[in-house]
Amino acid sequence: MMELISFLNYALAGVSIIFGALGWLAPRYTMETVDLRDGGSTMGRSEVRAASGALFVIAGLGALWLDTPAAYAMIGFIWAGGAVGRATSLMLDGQTRLKWIFFGSEVAVAAMALAINL
Repeated sequence: MMELISFLNYALAGVSIIFGALGWLAPRYTMETVDLRDGGSTMGRSEVRAASGALFVIAGLGALWLDTPAAYAMIGFIWAGGAVGRATSLMLDGQTRLKWIFFGSEVAVAAMALAINL
């Protein structure tokens, strides 16, 4: 059972790193995917690189480095925060298929990371 939990934790950290790397290193692609527009400055790309990118990369790498249940649970809390923000948008800003897909993904990662580590 511990081997399965370790595998799942490594996979969840990997998912965080991969998706974070997209935001960090390919902000234009990420912005296109989530329908964001840069307003003429580079602040839009900067925000995507930081909040949707490197934050997730470092969280995943940090969890792998610390290799503790609390570290992997923190990945769950981070993804849960994204799910809360997405749910707020679904309620206040309108619903789209892509928002629901992202919300489902965020909930799934958060639920799994928290369930196996708390």
